[in-house]
Amino acid sequence: MEMKIETLADDITKVNLEGRLDILGAQQIDLHFNVIVASQRKVIVDLEQVLFLASMGIRTLIIGAKTVKLKGGRMVLLRPSADVHKVLTAMGTDTVIPIVHDLEAAISAVSG
Repeated sequence: MEMKIETLADDITKVNLEGRLDILGAQQIDLHFNVIVASQRKVIVDLEQVLFLASMGIRTLIIGAKTVKLKGGRMVLLRPSADVHKVLTAMGTDTVIPIVHDLEAAISAVSG
């Protein structure tokens, strides 16, 4: 699992994930991801390049969203593939973390 961080306008942090967000993938990013969500209030997690999502990956995302929310911030998931989107909705993750399909909507969701 690869994780790249971008800073967008208005103090928005965009986390770009690539690979498999399974047990191993979650272990690879957990520490760095937790540091980011603990220090930011506007987080967009781009899932476009995530090929597979398992329960440990969902756990990482939900804990991150809750951490951001505790600080009065917002986190959204951006552009999941059809397969990843299906897993997110089947597990009810979309009720905890909004899913959006374009960057403008993501920026609006974390800024509003």
